[in-house]
Amino acid sequence: MSREQAMMRMLESAAKMQWDIAMILEAKTVEAEKARNWIINHVGVQTFEQHEDQLKKPLEIHRQLVEMLEGLTRVQAGLCNNMKALLDADEGSGSGGMGGFMGDAMSGEDFDT
Repeated sequence: MSREQAMMRMLESAAKMQWDIAMILEAKTVEAEKARNWIINHVGVQTFEQHEDQLKKPLEIHRQLVEMLEGLTRVQAGLCNNMKALLDADEGSGSGGMGGFMGDAMSGEDFDT
């Protein structure tokens, strides 16, 4: 496998991971909307015995959502750092790196040599 093919595989893998993260976020959005609708229709002031309980439950839910989003943000940051390292290493190698590869790919040059 050539260097260019390996880089293309890495880029394809990164794109698939981004797609999977987008699907996770979409599913979480649908789940949050369903939970919101249920809470609006079934949870009221009369549900809680004390005002303190009324504040604790929503704060717990929000904390869980924030933790999930922070985790996904760390995954995204890791992907970004990996891609930056790949691109920076390629630019510094003097062999054209991804810039040269992308320029060659755009010109229609074949890499199966």
